[in-house]
Amino acid sequence: MSSGKSLNVLVIHGPNLNLLGKREPKVYGTTTLDEINQGLTKFAQERGIQLRIVQSNHEGDIVDAIHQALGWADGIIINPGALTHYSYAIRDAIAAVDIPTIEVHLSNIHAREEFRHTSVIAPVSTGQIVGLGPRGYLLALEALLGGKS
Repeated sequence: MSSGKSLNVLVIHGPNLNLLGKREPKVYGTTTLDEINQGLTKFAQERGIQLRIVQSNHEGDIVDAIHQALGWADGIIINPGALTHYSYAIRDAIAAVDIPTIEVHLSNIHAREEFRHTSVIAPVSTGQIVGLGPRGYLLALEALLGGKS
């Protein structure tokens, strides 16, 4: 991340995150995806961060978004949803573009069903934030901003 320019960050919300606020509120809370995006946008604008925000229920669209970040993004924040546990295509895309990536999950995936404990994304990510609800996205932005030299 170079000095003298704004930080460019791609935010990716994976499958079913478009249903936040309605989907299993005891697990994911009542905050909607629009509310999360509004909070991210406000936080970013206050700090001179440029955001591109994508939500898709389709693995290939997420891979395409990661590829398109090459040459533009200084960082990626991704909540891959259920794709966390088996999408080698997303894992390989993150590895291929070599952009600092923070994996975010609203719930604590390590305290849930056993199949959710493994992330194929984590080994190619700079870090992982889990279980802190929507605040996790803001913490990821702070982490990427802290890495700006």
